[in-house]
Amino acid sequence: MWKTIKTVAPKALVFILILTLVCGLVYPLVITGISQIAFPKQANGSIIEIGGVQYGSELLAQEFTGGQYLHGRVMNVNTETFTDDEGEPLLFAGPTNLSPASEDFDALMAERVNKIRAENPEMGDTPIPVDLVTSSGSGLDPHISPAGAEYQVKRIAKARNMEEQQVRDVITKYTDGRFLGIFGEPTVNVLKVNLALDGLL
Repeated sequence: MWKTIKTVAPKALVFILILTLVCGLVYPLVITGISQIAFPKQANGSIIEIGGVQYGSELLAQEFTGGQYLHGRVMNVNTETFTDDEGEPLLFAGPTNLSPASEDFDALMAERVNKIRAENPEMGDTPIPVDLVTSSGSGLDPHISPAGAEYQVKRIAKARNMEEQQVRDVITKYTDGRFLGIFGEPTVNVLKVNLALDGLL
């Protein structure tokens, strides 16, 4: 028994070492190299850069509050829980985890509905698309639904002194269809629309 263990142990250690090198070093380097060559933009965060200025990632939400901008989904961001070694707050985001049947959820929805109606008085009692009052699972969804974008067209057009159809044309240009034409739903990239409205895209 002991002889068997002594014989197997060195082979097992060599096997572990080889797998560690292959899976922990060689494989990540190869995949990183391939991604940098084949998909450099995606591999580096899908950053939108215009004239040497980086405006953000296509994949992460930014908060827009001005009346002239398309507003995205609610960002559920927390900067109070974690800090770095120097005591500076670290940002993280996620779902609220509130039950839809809870009183806290009802109060939160009512607050958000009132806020959106105040921001978009032109829409009167028109039903508000649900994605404008709820956060995504990540809390940093960069997209909204076409219905959510359409709800804001009148406000944006008025604030920018534009025709409503001009605003719709910009929104349509930066609306992505269903994946492979059948999966998911069409989505509007909020950052791209706002950069286009500002004449940067």
